[in-house]
Amino acid sequence: MSAVLAFIVLGPILKPGFALNYDMVFTPRQPLVPDALGLGTSVARSVPADAVMSALTTIIPGDIVQKFVLFLIIFMACWGAGRLVPTESEAVRVVAAVWYGWSAYLAERLLMGHWALLVAYACLPWIASAALAMRRNEKKAFAKVIVACAPACITPTGGLLAVVLAIVCAGKQALVITIPTGILLNLPWILPSLLRPGGTLSSPDGIAAFAARDENWATPVISVLGTGGIWNAEVTPASRSMPVIPILILFSLVVAFIGLRSLAARWGLAPTLSLVLLGAAGVVLAVFTTVPGGDDVMRWAVTNIPGAGLLRDSQKWVAWWALPLSIGIALGVQAATKYLSNRVLLIAVATFLPILAMPDLAWGGFKQLEAVRYPIDWITVSELIAEDRQSGDVLTLPMSSFRQFPWNGNRTQLDPAPRILPRTTVIDDVVAVNGRPIAGEDPRVEQIRQTVEDNGNLAMHGIGWVLVEHRTPGAVQQATLDRLEHEWSGQWLSLYRVPGMIARPPAGPPSLPILAADSVVLTVILGALLWLVLPAGRFIMRSRSRTTKE
Repeated sequence: MSAVLAFIVLGPILKPGFALNYDMVFTPRQPLVPDALGLGTSVARSVPADAVMSALTTIIPGDIVQKFVLFLIIFMACWGAGRLVPTESEAVRVVAAVWYGWSAYLAERLLMGHWALLVAYACLPWIASAALAMRRNEKKAFAKVIVACAPACITPTGGLLAVVLAIVCAGKQALVITIPTGILLNLPWILPSLLRPGGTLSSPDGIAAFAARDENWATPVISVLGTGGIWNAEVTPASRSMPVIPILILFSLVVAFIGLRSLAARWGLAPTLSLVLLGAAGVVLAVFTTVPGGDDVMRWAVTNIPGAGLLRDSQKWVAWWALPLSIGIALGVQAATKYLSNRVLLIAVATFLPILAMPDLAWGGFKQLEAVRYPIDWITVSELIAEDRQSGDVLTLPMSSFRQFPWNGNRTQLDPAPRILPRTTVIDDVVAVNGRPIAGEDPRVEQIRQTVEDNGNLAMHGIGWVLVEHRTPGAVQQATLDRLEHEWSGQWLSLYRVPGMIARPPAGPPSLPILAADSVVLTVILGALLWLVLPAGRFIMRSRSRTTKE
């Protein structure tokens, strides 16, 4: 069933090419640049996800990597949720799998392009399972927790979702192990953030813009309780606005409550209560900025507490709620079958209800996601820059973080240049939400923007190349291009060389501690994998046996 759901959702993506929508950017081969490891001036939001993609696309073509990752997200999310339900009934497990996999959270984040966040979402059931085994003092459970958390930790939010769940499910007796391990696994993005020149304070303007919202006649709280409510209405399936949806959400909460009482009897009160309270905390975080005073508190936090910007886009924390909700619904349905004669029909209705309530997740969100091919211009420009000895970073124009290309059906997509060009690439980090600009966090970008507006010398900012992307919203002043040396032009791109002496780009965090931390984290993950694949006891016994024979 998990594989079937994945194929139903990803149909249009499975043909040759790339699905490029909002923040989802995969490229044929992603070069390893300093920003991928958090060594640049930009905020480490995609660290170490970009480094992981760089390693994978060195071996496997990027479009294959994307298809494999997206398929695994849905498959592992459904499978993990189903196997976590404490029941002997496979049909009841399927109910949990469908409710967790065919959820508003997965739909909205998939259409938003937050694939790395969904990797964490897919890991959560597996993390909970391993952490609960750790609570029961089962062998190898700690290694399983590390392996289950590792994929989720490729981004800051995913790492926090994973580690907090592991800490909560493993229980207080394991805190001396789970907390340090959780910090360790997240060091690849924690260290660059702590050591970043200028800190990691965020603009308060994004608090209201990224707040959870209502999707129909009900309040944002109801949308969030149904695992929806993302700030961007354009990625919300149209079916979520149907008047019946809030009623369905409230009914599912009642069923889940009945099922969670059953869960407490099977798991025990402490682990069940821990999981439910964490889910409730995710709901509270998601709607906090929509209640009186919540906006002011969050604005203060992001402007005074480093890293508090992670709390923006607060609906993402609803991932913690999706897990107990799906398990509770499955067990609630199982409890109801004891009182009904037609049990098969009840389970069938419960299984297909989320699909019928949100049919527009199917087929790539009715082809909102569709595979397209990059124009050859991108490959040509990448090769030209890679083969040239000119120093300096690349600036893309027009200055905007998002593009709308005719070759991608004019879908809104993040500028692919930083993930396809072999040099550090500077793009505008100002994001417009509902026409309102949200200030960026990289001071270098603001300096370059001002230089472009003043028609100044880009070389002083360490810019050696300028890439102009055609037929996408935004203007490029001819006066800016007149100061540059034209290198190459195609249908979609034009490459210019910045003349003169190119200054050294501004320094990012120190590389030695970050690379050392990355090495330690990689060693710990590989060690945990080996511990699971090669049981230590058996290995020791074989070693002793060989020594005795010798």
